[in-house]
Amino acid sequence: MTKTAFLIIDMQNDFILDGAPLQVKGAKQIIENIKVILGLFRSRNLPVFHVLRIQRTDGSDVEVSRRELFRATPFAVEGTSGAEVIRELAPHQGEYIIRKNRMSAFLNTDLDLLLRSLGIERVVIAGIQTPNCIRTTVFDAFAYNYHTILVDDAVAAQTEEIHKANVLDMANIGIEIIKTKEVESILKA
Repeated sequence: MTKTAFLIIDMQNDFILDGAPLQVKGAKQIIENIKVILGLFRSRNLPVFHVLRIQRTDGSDVEVSRRELFRATPFAVEGTSGAEVIRELAPHQGEYIIRKNRMSAFLNTDLDLLLRSLGIERVVIAGIQTPNCIRTTVFDAFAYNYHTILVDDAVAAQTEEIHKANVLDMANIGIEIIKTKEVESILKA
C-alpha cells in the first residue's frame, strides 16, 4: 500500500473568515470537503500536515511584491489569531504544523524531510488558494517525485474561472485530479 499524507494549505482565519484581511471568496465552500478528507486520514492514522503561512510582525519576510499590501493590511502575523487554523479544521495532537513564509509548502521548510522520514510516496492536497500556494506546492511536490493528487472540490480561489484554469494547468503536467468522494477509494488502493 502506498503511504499517503494529507497536506492542508493555508486554511487560516486571515484567509477564510468573513471580513478577514485576505479572505479567499471560494474558501468557505470547501471547508466541509476538507473535513471529510481529514476524517478519512484521521480514522486511518495517516499523516496530516497543516501548512500555515506565518509572517513576521514587521513583514520583513513577505515577498517583495506583497510588502506594500502587508504594510497596509498585515496578514497571517506570527502569534495572532489570524494566523491560526480555522476552528473547523483545528489540528489534533500528533498532526504536523509546517510554517512557511512563501507560497510553496516546500520552500525553506522541513516538509520534504518529514515526508521522506515517514516514507510518504503520495500526497493529497487541499486548501487555498489555487493559483498561488496550492499551485506552487503541487508543482514542487511533483518535482520532488511525490505522486501528487489534487482534490478539486477541496481547493478554492477568488473566482471559479481562476480555479478551473489552474486545475487544468496542473492536470496537463500530470497531476492526478480527483473529487472528495474519491479519496476513500484512493486510500484503500
